[in-house]
Amino acid sequence: MATQQTIRQPQSQTEAENTVSIPRTLTVRELADLLNETPVAIIKTLMTNGIMADVSKTLDYGTAAIVAMDRGFDPEEAGDVVEEVEAPSTIDILGAPEEEEEDPASLRDRPPVVAVLGHVDHGKTSLLDYIRDANVAEGEAGGITQQVGAYQATAKDRLLTFIDTPGHAAFTEMRARGAHATDIAILVVAANDGVMPQTREAIDHIHAAGVPYVVALNKMDLDNINPDRVKAALADVGVQIEEYGGDVPLVPVSATRGDGMTDLLDTLLLVADISEFSANPDRLAAGVVLEAELDRRQGPRTTLLVQKGTLRQGDPVLVGQTWGRIKAMTDFVGKRIREAGPSTPVVVLGLHDVADAGDPFRVAASDREAKRVYERARREREARDAQVQHSATLDALFGEISRGDVSALNLIVKTDVVGSVEALRDSLEQLSNEEVAVKVIHAAAGPVSVADVNLALASEGLVIAFSTPVEPGAERLAEQEGVEIRTYSIIYDVIEEVEAAISGLLEPVQMQVVDGHAEVLQVFPIRGLGNIAGCRSLDGSIRSDAQVHVYRGGEQIAESHISSLRRFQDSVQEVDAGQEFGVALARYDGFEAGDQLEFFHIETQSRIVQGGEIRNVAR
Repeated sequence: MATQQTIRQPQSQTEAENTVSIPRTLTVRELADLLNETPVAIIKTLMTNGIMADVSKTLDYGTAAIVAMDRGFDPEEAGDVVEEVEAPSTIDILGAPEEEEEDPASLRDRPPVVAVLGHVDHGKTSLLDYIRDANVAEGEAGGITQQVGAYQATAKDRLLTFIDTPGHAAFTEMRARGAHATDIAILVVAANDGVMPQTREAIDHIHAAGVPYVVALNKMDLDNINPDRVKAALADVGVQIEEYGGDVPLVPVSATRGDGMTDLLDTLLLVADISEFSANPDRLAAGVVLEAELDRRQGPRTTLLVQKGTLRQGDPVLVGQTWGRIKAMTDFVGKRIREAGPSTPVVVLGLHDVADAGDPFRVAASDREAKRVYERARREREARDAQVQHSATLDALFGEISRGDVSALNLIVKTDVVGSVEALRDSLEQLSNEEVAVKVIHAAAGPVSVADVNLALASEGLVIAFSTPVEPGAERLAEQEGVEIRTYSIIYDVIEEVEAAISGLLEPVQMQVVDGHAEVLQVFPIRGLGNIAGCRSLDGSIRSDAQVHVYRGGEQIAESHISSLRRFQDSVQEVDAGQEFGVALARYDGFEAGDQLEFFHIETQSRIVQGGEIRNVAR
């Protein structure tokens, strides 16, 4: 049974020892009351520590303790601020009610939900274009589908719902989410390319989801194809097609000409008939968030896939850790609708915050219940966010960097849609190495705001804007304060330029560059000079300013530099391979015939990051 939280008054300051007992989480206003300060004074102290806040912001203990110490107090942790009491609700803090068993008599057939997966450029979007008789690929940056879209099509008077999942490797998690949100998957494989890296990833996600799937062998209209080779490669990665005695249908198609598309749809319907997909349309609706974005005029726009029940305009909806009343619903072509049954994708307005892609949603029993759960979830979420921000800005920047332990590239990432946030964060943070840490201090969907620029200013970072605009006020502030905002529309460019930025933080290194080797043939004692080694150059080129390692029996016995380099009686600047010469070293003359000499110079080399690896580059 879920519980309701009541706020307990924090323990007050003990006058004798000037200590203050601070709970695990509390708001800025509560901290001000606790320290007998004004909220404005607390906000100013937070800003000096790189944290932007208002009076309602929830702080974690670590952040509040720093503020308390700045105000002259000795903080100690008091524990939780909340205590649990019984509440008559079956909805937990994430808004997910206890699952109820459906009465078989209430179940009705529903359209199958089909995910389209595969390697980039193998024709996933073209396949959907043909099915929908629409073209969405031309307007997409770089020709890559960078958002999850949902569409419906009719075949033999029956509806099918299609989810178009991104194909770039950086969107692995989005593709996994697409696979798990669906009933059937189409694995698109190009007949001229075969099994590629993202093809294997797609297969892994399909197998992990446990859903039936159909292979669409695309681009059959091309001349340079080898279907048998592709089928054998599929078998090697665990795809057992029916032709080879397995249970996975394979349909040859051409998404550009439409060849085989009718057979593909017929095969999907056959798989759906075997699986018997059904749902109860008469219960409160539940499902999953496919995509969410912040529209400047309309607010949060959320694409939902209804999986159970019927969603209606006016329903109070709990979505992950936010909520709202459905103000408007549109179908995938933008037509206003008032209700949506199982397997229907809809775009809704009315949520208070931008949801996370992949969040479950469900209709609450009442506005009051939805709001209560939302408020409780908001406090927990803000406490976690405060803790993450404290760790990134205070601990990392004023700790590691001030100590010189690590260099850091701090990033604030803003994207057009929620689905891109996680992908970009993961891709960027994977660029970190033992010397430079890439830290995404904040990542969210929506335009670049003044708050984002202030956070970049406080953390000495830069702002990455991926397919999202920059608010005018934020642009002006960035120009005034010298904060860099970089805008991109293709993820490859983000990765390449961040790698270049990391390279600028790497210290150059001193490298020993070997110029050549020689063998000591004979030792000549010279009065006033000591022993001179008569040598033959084995390889490379030996210069008169070179340094030398002396090896005997495979072990280094001395290191010095050339004091004299001669051929016959003449001093020379350079000796080439194969030539004989005499050499004298500074502070060493213990040569023996058979010694090996290695000649080298010290070179300062810059270092760059390429493909996630540090490489040296001569200056």
